[in-house]
Amino acid sequence: MSKVVKFGGSSLASAEQFKKVGNIIRADKERKYVVPSAPGKRFSDDTKVTDMLYACYDLADQGKSFKAELDAIKARYQEIIDGLQLDLDLVDEFKTIEKNFKAKAGSNYAASRGEYLNGIIMANYLGYDFIDAATVIFFDENGEFDAAKTNEVLRARLAESKEAVVPGFYGAMPDGTVKTFSRGGSDITGSIVAKAAKADVYENWTDVSGFLIADPRIIDHPEAIETITYRELRELAYMGATVLHEDAIFPVRQEGIPINIRNTNAPEDNGTWIVGSTCQKSKYVITGIAGKKGFCSVNIEKDMMNSEIGFGRKVLQAFEENGISFEHVPSGIDTMTVFVHQDEFMHKEQKVVAGIHRLANPDTIDIESDLALIAVVGRGMKSTRGTAGRIFSALAHKNINVKMIDQGSSELNIIIGVANEDFETAIQAIYDIFVITRL
Repeated sequence: MSKVVKFGGSSLASAEQFKKVGNIIRADKERKYVVPSAPGKRFSDDTKVTDMLYACYDLADQGKSFKAELDAIKARYQEIIDGLQLDLDLVDEFKTIEKNFKAKAGSNYAASRGEYLNGIIMANYLGYDFIDAATVIFFDENGEFDAAKTNEVLRARLAESKEAVVPGFYGAMPDGTVKTFSRGGSDITGSIVAKAAKADVYENWTDVSGFLIADPRIIDHPEAIETITYRELRELAYMGATVLHEDAIFPVRQEGIPINIRNTNAPEDNGTWIVGSTCQKSKYVITGIAGKKGFCSVNIEKDMMNSEIGFGRKVLQAFEENGISFEHVPSGIDTMTVFVHQDEFMHKEQKVVAGIHRLANPDTIDIESDLALIAVVGRGMKSTRGTAGRIFSALAHKNINVKMIDQGSSELNIIIGVANEDFETAIQAIYDIFVITRL
């Protein structure tokens, strides 16, 4: 058995947090490969080290003095080293960073140093080998992740180390320059390492005990999800649920490696298991609720639309020509509605409307703004009758008008459209009927 363990920034923000992480790793000899993030916030008004590095490099890029900012970053790391009582000196590392900042090595390089330095400290603290991610994780000439080369090189390198630390978030371009993943990319690195190591489990340690059924900013102390499938997770993540970086799912999904989301501050909690498929029934009919505000609907009407071949394509072509992607397209016999992100659409709305008139010749076009979409997701919905009815009942009880409902053929999710102002109340009503009262 082997486990790859990734720890987020809040789990490594201070020496005290480092000690918790050390205890977690040492408590299980199967935790052989560690992927650390850069130090996060120590308290609510604190600044993440990655943000400090971005700000520091911005000054360097402008040719301004960045000594005070770099000294502040040095102090953050020295505080951790002193707190762990390590015999470790990062003077040479910071000299190299200072030199590369002055040479304008790029913001990708600057941002990656947070994980790089934390990886050195972690390896020293645990007595593990340190593997610089730039030597084992690769991007191609276009900046796209090179999965095949990475897997081959990383697998060979891990085979040489019984236990190792691989910093998250970055890799290297073909010319050796550092390239980062998008923000949250340490999750991706952990998944890549788990695949290369052929790990049995990928543990992702953060500051929450797994995925929650709903957003805790909307629902007071929502229950945690015990087990969720990759498909359910994808639906929830797409609609705004954030714990794990979306791209981190794919490398381990290909290998059938389960992900376990755990809480560094409550290691006794089981957390959430993310699996390919399972015979385990979820505790409730639904697995989770997530949503986003800021949509608008473009409602197109035309008599006998259903008998006009290519009408839908013509309508969507108007959006494509203006570089706008759509979210959902519910339709009736003589009507078709396209849901789009309002901030993308509003500056191009008249061009799109003109395009629809030109291409599809509709009878009328109406636009409604300030809408929210809510996804109710759950593998249990397929085998349970009346799920949609219960949702409608809960919303009607709160006097919420449903603008749209869309259900895929998989019966894994139901998408509901409501006014922005009803968003939070709608989620509370759905959570109440499925989780609290369970009517």
